[in-house]
Amino acid sequence: MQIVDKLMMFMVAVNDMPKAREFYGNKLGLKVVREHRQDDANWWVSLALPEGRVTLTLTTHHENTKPGTMVIYFAASDILAAHKELSGRSIKLNEIKNDLFGPGSGVKWFNLEDPDGNQVYLVQA
Repeated sequence: MQIVDKLMMFMVAVNDMPKAREFYGNKLGLKVVREHRQDDANWWVSLALPEGRVTLTLTTHHENTKPGTMVIYFAASDILAAHKELSGRSIKLNEIKNDLFGPGSGVKWFNLEDPDGNQVYLVQA
């Protein structure tokens, strides 16, 4: 029996919601689909991925997570174009590498950090 059908949401702890929202929305191009704010310590912003199935929810309500401890992997259909585009958006990027799954794997990728220090990887789809 299959218990889990799909991933619905991934939550990322952030300290500065305006900076995080700018990064994921305007810099990475995700679309804000829902926002709920009680106060600065209880603020959630859900962003849709282009595929539309899973949302990335930024939260200042940290519960048992800490900003700067998450690692997120996004697929990019053209890793060279993605790197060039993000470079033009004043984001500090690492160089493209060719070994995500170990030496000789041939999987191209690069990484960067969001404003809270969470690691963001873009991987050739």
